[in-house]
Amino acid sequence: MGSQQPALLLLEDGTALRGLALGKIGTMGGEICFNTGMTGYQEIYTDPSYFGQIVVNTNSHIGNYGVQLESEEESNSIKISGMVCNTFSRIYSRKTADFSLQTYFERSGIVGISDVDTRQLVRHVRQKGVMNAIISSEILDENQLMQHLKEVPNMDGLELSSVVCTKEAYFMGDEAIAQYRIAVMDYGIKKSILLNLTQRGCYCKVFPAKTPFEEVMAWNPDGFFISNGPGDPASMPYAIQTVQQFLETNKPLFGICLGHQILGLASGISTYKMHHGHRGLNHPVKNYLTGMCEVTSQNHGFAVSPDEIEAHPDVEVTHINLNDKTIEGIRRKDKPAFSVQYHPEASPGPHDSRYLFDSFVKLFEA
Repeated sequence: MGSQQPALLLLEDGTALRGLALGKIGTMGGEICFNTGMTGYQEIYTDPSYFGQIVVNTNSHIGNYGVQLESEEESNSIKISGMVCNTFSRIYSRKTADFSLQTYFERSGIVGISDVDTRQLVRHVRQKGVMNAIISSEILDENQLMQHLKEVPNMDGLELSSVVCTKEAYFMGDEAIAQYRIAVMDYGIKKSILLNLTQRGCYCKVFPAKTPFEEVMAWNPDGFFISNGPGDPASMPYAIQTVQQFLETNKPLFGICLGHQILGLASGISTYKMHHGHRGLNHPVKNYLTGMCEVTSQNHGFAVSPDEIEAHPDVEVTHINLNDKTIEGIRRKDKPAFSVQYHPEASPGPHDSRYLFDSFVKLFEA
């Protein structure tokens, strides 16, 4: 394996951790967050919701099964700004892998750092909250690197969906056999979400984030899907207005993650930035409608206001996080519209919540 270059991770509060360089030799900054998943690193890195973020993998070994380009990418490229882990493997054991994670990062220009005490780092982020950070394998002086860190934009108030979304509308599914036409608003959608829709008889037209309401309706959809994505939902007035217009049609509407937050904002409920967010494959959520608990896959740093939901006459809570009681699902009482904060497609993650796609289809049947 040869020798590796040193690397430096610097947080905006001055915390510095040194380790070994991985991926491209360079410097990259973003908001630092941690993911508690034990597998599925390629799906995580290609999830557009992570755009502009440095991901800390809490699982102790990363890279050991390589990467597969066709089956495990959630978008057309890596979306994270950087990666931090404890033990990084430059070799892999899976015979079906296309190449190593190191090669994957090098080709995508991703800077990372390994041999970091990730348990110490995660405890620090849990106590202090998410903050900006920077990784460098070329600038190892902390004072000099801090000057670069100050140039990294803050995620609070940042609009990113229009950056990561498709630039041209496209179709998914088989129109000849599909039962329903779904207008999908791409705010940073994952491929596996579209797959779950097409597997249930939906023909999807995926629209760029800022597509006007009139252009979407010209396609004459049966319903609407509001996707996940990165950034601050409150900085997306264009999306909030479009979803408000969707609601007025009284056609079925389903939102996931950022889409959940936008449905809340479109209903007059504010959002807030969380202390350190939810990211991982093992978050317990209670479904108030069934009384059952689901183990869920999550990735979000913003949430809807619980106090405002309680005071809203037309919105009710359907799911709640059992760790911190944050709102995980809502539905409109007066409209065929609902949303969840977590990821029912769960790629990666458990499939406890894929029934929500079936619930969406039943709204059309009704």
